Amino acid sequence: MAWRTLAVLSLLLCFGSSCCDDSFMSDTVINNVIQDPQTGRIYLGAINNIYQLNYDLQKESSAVTGPRHDNPQCTPPITAQCTNAKDMDNVNKLLLVNSANGTLIVCGSLFRGICSLVNLSSVEKPVYYSDTKGEKTYVASTEESVTVVGVISYFIDTHANANLSVFLVGKGYGSSDSSKLISTRLLQEHGEMDVFENMVEASTVQASPFVQRYLHDFRHAFKDNGYIYFLFSRTPGTSDSRKITFIARLCENDHHYYSYTELQLNCSVSTEQQENTYNKVQVAYLAKPGEVLARKIIPSNPNDKILFAVFSADEDGGRSALCMYPLSSINTRLEEVIESCYIGEVLEDEKPKTVYSPYISKTEAICKTKRDKNMVKGYKCGAEFLPSPLASKPEYALAVKPIFTRNDMLTAVAVAVENEHTVAFLGTSGADVLKVHLDPSHPNLYNRIPGERTDGGVNKNLFFNSTLDILYITTGRKITKVPVQACEQRHDCHSCVTQRDPYCGWCVLEGRCTRKKDCRKAEGENVWLWSPKQTCVTIQSFVPPNISCKKTEQTQVMIDIPSLTSISSPDRLHCEFDDYKSHATMEGTWVICALPTSENIPPTPETQDFVAVPVKIMVNDGVEVASSAFEFYNCAAVVKRSENTPCIACVTSNWGCQWNIQDHTCSDRDDTVKGDHIIQHMQVSNLSALFFIVKCLTFQIGTELMKQVGEVTVEADGSKYRFEGFEFEYDKEPEVNVTFYIKDKITDRKIDSTLRVVLYNCSVRREDCSLCKNADQKYNCVWCDTTKSCIYRDLCDQELKQCPPPKITDIVPRYGPMKGQISVTIKGSNLGIKQEDIKRITIAGVPCTHQPERYSVSTSVVCEIGPFPSAPPEDLPNERSLVGPVEVEVEGGRTGQSQVLFTYRDPFPKAVSPSKGPAAGGTVITITGQDLDTASIDDISITVDREPCKVLTFGQEITCMTGLYKGPKIPSDKFPVIVKYGKDTSKEVSGFEYSTNPKVTDYTPRASFVCGGRKIIVMGSGFDQVQRATMRVLPSSDEFSHKSSNVEFVQEFSNKSETILEFLSPAVNKTYINQSLRTIIQLDNLVENLTDFVYHQDPSFDMLTDKAITENSIISVHGKGFSKAMTAKEAQAFVGDVSCAVTILEDDKLFLVAPSNPPKSTSRRHRRDTSSEAMELMIIFGNGEWNVGSVRFERKYEVPLYIIIPAVLIPMVLFIAVSIYCYRRKSQQAEREYEKIKNQLANLEESVRDRCKKEFTNLMIEMEDHTSDLNEARIPFLDYKNYTNRVFFLPSKDGAKDVMITGKLDIPESRRAIVDQALNQFSNLLNSKTFLINFIRTLEGRQEFNARNKVYFASLLMVALHGKLEYYTDIMRTLLLELMEEYVHSKNPKLMLRRSETVVERMLCNWMSICLYQFLKDSAGEPLYKLFKAIKHQVEKGPVDAKMKKAKYTLNDTGLLGDDVEYTILTLQVLVHGEGPDVTPVKVLNCDSISQVKEKIIEQVYRNLPYSQRPTVDSVALEWRPGSTGQILSDLDLTSQKEGRWKRINTLAHYNVRNGATLVLSRVLHTQQSFYQNQDNHEERNALLEDDKVFHLVRPADELDEVKSKRRSMKDKATTKAITEIYLTRLLYMKGTLQQFVDDFFRNVLCSGTVVPPAVKYFFDFLDEQAQKHDNVDEETIHIWKTNSLPLRFWVNILKNPHFIFDVHVTEVVDASLSVIAQTFMDACTKTEHKLTRESPSNKLLYAKEISTYKKMVDDYYKGIRQMVPVSDQDMNTHLAEVSRSHTDKLNTQVALHQLYQYASKYYDGIISSLEDDPAAQSKQLTLRLQQIAAALENKVTDL
Repeated sequence: MAWRTLAVLSLLLCFGSSCCDDSFMSDTVINNVIQDPQTGRIYLGAINNIYQLNYDLQKESSAVTGPRHDNPQCTPPITAQCTNAKDMDNVNKLLLVNSANGTLIVCGSLFRGICSLVNLSSVEKPVYYSDTKGEKTYVASTEESVTVVGVISYFIDTHANANLSVFLVGKGYGSSDSSKLISTRLLQEHGEMDVFENMVEASTVQASPFVQRYLHDFRHAFKDNGYIYFLFSRTPGTSDSRKITFIARLCENDHHYYSYTELQLNCSVSTEQQENTYNKVQVAYLAKPGEVLARKIIPSNPNDKILFAVFSADEDGGRSALCMYPLSSINTRLEEVIESCYIGEVLEDEKPKTVYSPYISKTEAICKTKRDKNMVKGYKCGAEFLPSPLASKPEYALAVKPIFTRNDMLTAVAVAVENEHTVAFLGTSGADVLKVHLDPSHPNLYNRIPGERTDGGVNKNLFFNSTLDILYITTGRKITKVPVQACEQRHDCHSCVTQRDPYCGWCVLEGRCTRKKDCRKAEGENVWLWSPKQTCVTIQSFVPPNISCKKTEQTQVMIDIPSLTSISSPDRLHCEFDDYKSHATMEGTWVICALPTSENIPPTPETQDFVAVPVKIMVNDGVEVASSAFEFYNCAAVVKRSENTPCIACVTSNWGCQWNIQDHTCSDRDDTVKGDHIIQHMQVSNLSALFFIVKCLTFQIGTELMKQVGEVTVEADGSKYRFEGFEFEYDKEPEVNVTFYIKDKITDRKIDSTLRVVLYNCSVRREDCSLCKNADQKYNCVWCDTTKSCIYRDLCDQELKQCPPPKITDIVPRYGPMKGQISVTIKGSNLGIKQEDIKRITIAGVPCTHQPERYSVSTSVVCEIGPFPSAPPEDLPNERSLVGPVEVEVEGGRTGQSQVLFTYRDPFPKAVSPSKGPAAGGTVITITGQDLDTASIDDISITVDREPCKVLTFGQEITCMTGLYKGPKIPSDKFPVIVKYGKDTSKEVSGFEYSTNPKVTDYTPRASFVCGGRKIIVMGSGFDQVQRATMRVLPSSDEFSHKSSNVEFVQEFSNKSETILEFLSPAVNKTYINQSLRTIIQLDNLVENLTDFVYHQDPSFDMLTDKAITENSIISVHGKGFSKAMTAKEAQAFVGDVSCAVTILEDDKLFLVAPSNPPKSTSRRHRRDTSSEAMELMIIFGNGEWNVGSVRFERKYEVPLYIIIPAVLIPMVLFIAVSIYCYRRKSQQAEREYEKIKNQLANLEESVRDRCKKEFTNLMIEMEDHTSDLNEARIPFLDYKNYTNRVFFLPSKDGAKDVMITGKLDIPESRRAIVDQALNQFSNLLNSKTFLINFIRTLEGRQEFNARNKVYFASLLMVALHGKLEYYTDIMRTLLLELMEEYVHSKNPKLMLRRSETVVERMLCNWMSICLYQFLKDSAGEPLYKLFKAIKHQVEKGPVDAKMKKAKYTLNDTGLLGDDVEYTILTLQVLVHGEGPDVTPVKVLNCDSISQVKEKIIEQVYRNLPYSQRPTVDSVALEWRPGSTGQILSDLDLTSQKEGRWKRINTLAHYNVRNGATLVLSRVLHTQQSFYQNQDNHEERNALLEDDKVFHLVRPADELDEVKSKRRSMKDKATTKAITEIYLTRLLYMKGTLQQFVDDFFRNVLCSGTVVPPAVKYFFDFLDEQAQKHDNVDEETIHIWKTNSLPLRFWVNILKNPHFIFDVHVTEVVDASLSVIAQTFMDACTKTEHKLTRESPSNKLLYAKEISTYKKMVDDYYKGIRQMVPVSDQDMNTHLAEVSRSHTDKLNTQVALHQLYQYASKYYDGIISSLEDDPAAQSKQLTLRLQQIAAALENKVTDL
């Protein structure tokens, strides 16, 4: 298991550090994010957590806010009265930074929306929290769907002349919330007002009961220029449920909301009043626009801010838009409608023209008073004359057109300005962030930041850092920081400027894509290029444009670059022609540089007549400014491209070449060479003037087609030539173009030739006469009768003038319906030359109508058959046959008849399968029947009722695919399936039913790597009806390059049932991973979107190199991105060809278990012996396979036998020889010693053998079945009052009769009221820290105030101050600090808290007791109770001496029954008198006393009652009825046995009670007669009482026995001692039996991994903190302090006294065993080492082995607590206040005060003296107050 531990530790180390510098992952979903503008810190409000991050997203601090026990219907604090409370998550509702006082406002959904203040520098430090102030302080909402917004502001209290810090909150309505929409909340205490209390109660905006019907959805709040704005959507408050967006404005200094006015905002493509396409606001962002945008929309006020708001449409399609509202426009429109109200503009119905008053139940007269128009300026913030809120009417809404729209949901917006341009960053529901350039003329979506959709879309809180360089994006549980631009990813100018990113431009002088501020000399013209203003620097032209590769010596080229910036020193410019560099100069926009020499020019390519050499204009060291290609031509290479026309190609080339006829060469233009043999360069238009005079030359002609040269041409007359003798053979096409070349036979040089002829072959594709005659007339093709083929006319001896009759070879189809009306295709030859040649067609004697448009010359005729004639009259002799040939008559009366026959018949469909399918269609149904293949597939159509069914296959069976069912009823009735053949034949078969569409309800997992192959389980219903289920991945169109993609990736299902579909995720091309991938499930025609399914980039692995492994060792593989779409259970791994188990898989590492045997192959594919060579380690995720390196299998080293055997035998022989020698020397001495003690052993042997055998047998039997006998009943916990009474006061001298337990004070009724009043005053006096400290010091200064008094006083003090435990804790801390100073400086520090020598030590014990009560009930109580019950059970399984209180089975050697008592186990049938006939079986021992039997019977019969409610032993009688008469059983009676002066207590064996006997248990009236109720006369009773020496099982040694024992020999004594110690094995048996229960208790108490009570953590931290302040306090001392304060002071007390926490009875024998365990607990908590010897007590030896384990548990417990999150004073006080509230009213507080006063009265003078000496006490008149209390309580007149 060691490797598992290492793996877990490594994972923990990973979790402890940040795995990614650019992101932070929360444990839960993040609700709100806010940034402190001063420090740049970021605060995350997540479910159950608050995180504080620095600007780099490194966690600085965190605080846990939930889950907590809560119920929205209960008023906090949550107490036991809130019966339905449960653990609930705390959803963060609001985060606000209040930089002025360094606090963060945190509001959650728990406790009715209570807020808290935490420290901005460390959120784990609370500043303020209270849940006791009532509803006035409830700020947020308990419902997750209700949104809350807020803004920091101020409040001027004119009465107190105070400027208060407040925040305004806008909140929707939740079912458990108040109806306040807008509220002003205090951030400091003010007078009687508490923090978070609402400052304004009167406004209609807050307290209207009708607010809930408006369904407010607040989205944003901000303040600007003295105004506060709230942005929200709501319904109109009428029956119309459509949300409308409003912005509400009020003055910041208007604390009564008189100025509250709502303005409707419309965001619509059409700004008409009736149109409001995007009606619901989602998010908003306030920012100043860039100058380009500002000049367009706010030209009059370019410094104005704009509210950028995202709106959505109501429909489910998820359409959304971005609209812009200048604040000046909002304010202007608001002032217009307010002014209209001020001046009293009303309509005909007396209602205001522009506004109405929402949130009121009755119509109030508003805007009816006409006021001066200037009042708007005078009363910008309204006044009392406007008590109601105003809202603009729809027709006065501020309407704008969206600047950007989307077909999906936008969820966040943030706006920045770069180079005067405005850029919007828009978060989407798909977790992407879109970058949009808000160009007013053409908004442009130019890029996207992809996100992971695993936890939902982009959070509404999208914001920048202070320099606007970094964007913080929150999605689900993750916040990421990304740069606002990625310019560096573009490496060339074109890609840089074409992305149209306002941030990115091409820096010419640096040759990189940068922001403008990062580019040197960026302000210079054409230095920083940004699209669409500028294009890249390009070379426009060269002068000269090209040059011969032979003429470049000392030649310069001028390069025109119009957009090149002026380059001057120190910048240097040069040109690069391929590898050749030359210096360049710049003149204007021209760059001048030298051309390379000919040897530096690359060779001309074979297929070209020029070489294009790349030209680069470079600046400085390697920065490319512009590039192009300069052409170096080669005239000699021109003729290579036109071998048949070399001269023409030369003189018409682009390079001005000239042709030399004599040399037959093409060369550069050279004006110095003249003559008739030189043909100068000319244009193509002058080519007609080019001709040759060729004489005395002999030519050859040829063509590439024939691969041969023709015969020598023969000169004709003049310039004409002819040639013959060619035979052409070409049968691939009817016609082919052939080009001929001509060359000089002598020089073999080709002469320009443009000779081209057309060769044709009549026989190709003209197989019959009709086709032949259809050939083009110019070819003179004829059908030759002799050859029966189509040939050239001149080659034919006898031409056939008229073609033969038609020949029919096939007909399609061969069957048709009786009603005809289907098309039949007739195939054959000589079927006419044109469509008019077809004169008549009959099929089986039935006319068939020719369809000329489908006619093919000679080979094919199509006609539509008619219906078969009905049966002839019976008198006609012959019926017409349904079967017949096809006849076709063509022009000239020629007729052809087919050998193939056509048959008329009707099809008969009989069945449809399947019989039902989804309403969405797509079901392939198969129709079976008889003769279904009548007609052809083109002639049939199928419908299901009226819905078409697409025909797929046609034959003996027909299949078709159903379409969408549009009917109203689903599932539908059984519809007929109608098969229609042709136009008139319809056949019907029933039936097909449309059923409910399959439904996808869930799917898992929700992610895959692009390699695919991951098993995806889709859950839902109706899948059994689906025939084709596919999983498809569709890349969305590239919205940045505006290219659409038809690519999709498909995978068929691998398994299917009615509710489950299994797929392997499709593999996706990696190039599409950056696009949005849409995953769908196609179920026949139905498409289900898997909206949350995400594809991730394939993981990457770090390579291993020859890693050594052994059998079952752990292999760790590191990499990145493993867990994004894979789990350890799914992953596979192979070492060679052997599979390995993947045990742990995290994002950056996975762990494998190596094979147990060496693999037989080095890889999965190559099978060969491995020996010791490296083997492949293969990781498989789905379809993806990664060879992550090699491992080497190392066998454990095996030593050869020929080495092992001598190495073992030789030392063994030597050892034996030495042993024999030593043995022989000692043997004689041993024999003598043996003879000496032989006689002593003989006497012991027999008894030891018998006793050991019996004890061993008992031990084995009992160890096997002890756990099964333990009856785990309900745990009888004491309530809080009884618990505290027993812990505090049961050990007192009066015990259970203590007045604190009885609660009875002897006070006359006449004085009770006075005493109560005085005790209340005394309680107030105790709440004075000065008085209480003096009180305690005075008492401790008196010698007679002993330890018992200190304990009792501290307990009284705990009860008296229980209502203020925070105060009690403060007193305790003060006194502890004094005690610590005393011990550290003047005493041994290690002795502190060891004994209760002071009041404060007992106060600490009591404090721990009440703080750990709940922990006992919830956690530690159960193992303690089980331990107690186990001890009791085991003790009672063996004999227990009722008189000596010793037992056979115990842990305490002093309580061990040192004798062998014979006993048997009996099962009695007990009948309880008066409680029915049911009997209860009870196990007892026949050696039990009658009282012990009663106890066991009561224990079993009343096992479901706590001990205090059971009858006592003395209150019941036990009767045995062996015969007709009954016998009362008692411990002592006249039948009791006597042994000398001793009388034995009666047992069941004494009465001879047998197994299975029936006993009756009954109640008795007089318990004092319990022992003697069977005695009838006085004499017998006296006889019983005259001798009081009784025993039960073992009689103590009396005087006579002692005398006898003195006479015993030493031998007898030794025998007795040995036999007694043999019984100590019973201790070991008892310990082994109880070990598990002891371990469980220790583990539960000493485990910091589970719940540690806050009091323990708080106090241990207090001790650690104080220890650091003193140099002489070491770790051992701190350990002792902690031990003394918790284990020794509390746990040992509870362990030894279970009846303090449980309603049980602890007997002496059980208490003895508990004391041993308690001592073990104490030993485990000490630091000193216990050196054990044979003389050590048995109790110490018993647990010697376990002590070290327990000590480590204690050390780990202390260390674990030290590493826990600290418990703050506020958290501790909250916990203590909860204890106070829950239990104080149950305690006898008044009695405790009365008892405390007794101490004050006893030491009255000393206390008065102490108070008079204390100046603080004097100032508070504490002496006077004590005197007044004394006068009232003691009913005496003082000197006052």
